[in-house]
Amino acid sequence: MEFITDLLLIFVASVLVNNFVLSRFLGICPFLGVSKQVETAFSMGMATTFVMTITAMCAYFIQNYILVPLNLEYLQYVSFILVIASLVQLVEMFIKKVSPVLYKALGIFLPLITTNCAILGLALLIPLKGYGFMQSTVFGLGAGAGFTLAIVLIAGIRETLQFADIPEALKGVPITLIVAGLMALAFMGFSGLIPM
Repeated sequence: MEFITDLLLIFVASVLVNNFVLSRFLGICPFLGVSKQVETAFSMGMATTFVMTITAMCAYFIQNYILVPLNLEYLQYVSFILVIASLVQLVEMFIKKVSPVLYKALGIFLPLITTNCAILGLALLIPLKGYGFMQSTVFGLGAGAGFTLAIVLIAGIRETLQFADIPEALKGVPITLIVAGLMALAFMGFSGLIPM
């Protein structure tokens, strides 16, 4: 029972308390670039969640069964980036085959998941936190869910803002950055909820 509680706390903490976008400020590029429509943002969030979850599992195995036993920790960045790039290629091929419209809507941001610092940050945090396999998997899933939550929330706000009376100087990027800052402040309210 304690193990399940631990997994639940890791999940909630990675979604709300230590949200990669709004707390750690990682993954800002797709957060701002693909958040104009809720549907596209949700699809991007799902793709990123898949990559983050599989990356977390791979990072655990690579770190504990290859890099540490062979004293190759200095290859950590390279090996994690290779895993991320491979997974993004897989997701890109899948989306292109299943939904060409979504593939076109995501555009350049889909291959840019490879350079999404949130995913590399996740892979690097797993050895630092000393998570086991299940903890790493839940951490990756929670981080992806947190990313999806943040990007869908701001996409919904941006869609609504299209009909708002906003001063000309604040339209576009300025109001988006102000909203993102306010969302980050709101998510700071979750700090202290779970000590991590």
